Amino acid sequence: MATIVDSLAAFTAQLRFEQLPSNVVEESKRLLIDSIGCALGGLSHSKGTIGVEYARLMGAGTPGNQASILGTSERVSTVAAAFANGELINALDFDSILPPGHVSPYVIPGALAVGEAGKVSGQEMLCAVALSHEMSNRLGKSMDYLRDIKDGKVSPPPVFGYACTVFGATAAIGRLKGHSQATLANGLGLAGSISPVNSHWTWSQHAPATTIKYTAAGPLAQAAMAAAHLAELGHRGDRQILDDGEFGFRRFIGSSRWAPEKILPDLGTEWYFPPEQSYKPYPHCRILHALLDCLIDIVETNDIRPNEIEAINAWVEAFVMQPIWLLRKIDHVTDAQFSVAHGLSVGAHRIPPGKKWQSPEVVFDPSVLALMEKVSFDVHPDYEKLVSGNAASRPARIEVRARGKSFIGEARYPKGSPSPDPKSTMTTEELVAKFVRNAEGVLSAEKTDQAVTQLLNLDKVEDFASVMKLLTN
Repeated sequence: MATIVDSLAAFTAQLRFEQLPSNVVEESKRLLIDSIGCALGGLSHSKGTIGVEYARLMGAGTPGNQASILGTSERVSTVAAAFANGELINALDFDSILPPGHVSPYVIPGALAVGEAGKVSGQEMLCAVALSHEMSNRLGKSMDYLRDIKDGKVSPPPVFGYACTVFGATAAIGRLKGHSQATLANGLGLAGSISPVNSHWTWSQHAPATTIKYTAAGPLAQAAMAAAHLAELGHRGDRQILDDGEFGFRRFIGSSRWAPEKILPDLGTEWYFPPEQSYKPYPHCRILHALLDCLIDIVETNDIRPNEIEAINAWVEAFVMQPIWLLRKIDHVTDAQFSVAHGLSVGAHRIPPGKKWQSPEVVFDPSVLALMEKVSFDVHPDYEKLVSGNAASRPARIEVRARGKSFIGEARYPKGSPSPDPKSTMTTEELVAKFVRNAEGVLSAEKTDQAVTQLLNLDKVEDFASVMKLLTN
């Protein structure tokens, strides 16, 4: 009988661009625009530049095995480029969200590197992006989820992370390298065996937190590259790794839930990731976005200045009562990506959302740090009920006290999430504007415009390497 790995390999090998529904094609384009833009912005952040420095240590590679580091003039080995671009995409925590959590910074970098080196078509790149996100989403649904609700109560898992994305990342690489179905299966089996661990909760419980965050993008992208290439060179993978709930991937990656029946049904005919794909308008942990929507609307509508604010009281998602979100002592710019108090203080300063939010000048601005002391927050009283009613819910309520008055804002769905409220969707035009802001100071205006045009029309591009040329200096 075919294993789950065999079936995923068959899906990867047999998928044709003509089979992709139009919404899948468009969402894949949007994911590339957003992720690449985040990488360009990530060059302003130390996490991103450290990734670039480490890629240099891995070397320039050989002819036919070289790829670009986004936003630079650097050409390194494909393995090194995948590492650097993964770190760049995730550096600002500005990248898109899809259950199990972050997916794009893990599955896109290897595809970019191999696609550029192999001069694949735009249609092939879109197939790779689509299948890697679909596979990651389905695997994520078969295991524990960070925002699980059990018996009406918040029930976060004891072990969590984004390790399962290694399968989608490996599939995308193998697909673009033209691997046979058998080689793809071996690659997926190898990927599960060398996957990074799920270290999310360790990171969230220890302050100051490690700057690699929940699951470092570079090492996972590198693991996927290793799995695909080792399979190509003749290594044999464990094809039963996803079928064995007792000793397989589910067990050693730490998931208490295992629902493999969620992985394969209608694979290739029903696409689950587009309706769940969300994007970030702010370079901050997603838990804060609905609060920021409300806060920014209040201060802008009422022209409230930071020095007029007497207090900011907020009610937010239940699982954020952990050290990294409670943090008030900001020692590193990465601390600011998760601190609720710091994020609300920056939002109240009405600084346009973008990479500037993570600049040392803003992060350590005395006015921002002072306003943090006036921020308090607690769990939203209806959080569990609202999340149980619709998984896209991220309930938020905020009160700004200023000028002797109280200004109240509430939201259930943050901007950037597909939801019953059409206003919460982030349009392609808005994603393009975000890309342009991230590209400022990195690419010329001419290259930025050309890159946007090519990415929006990627299905008509014959050589993806020509797009990468527009995304480098």
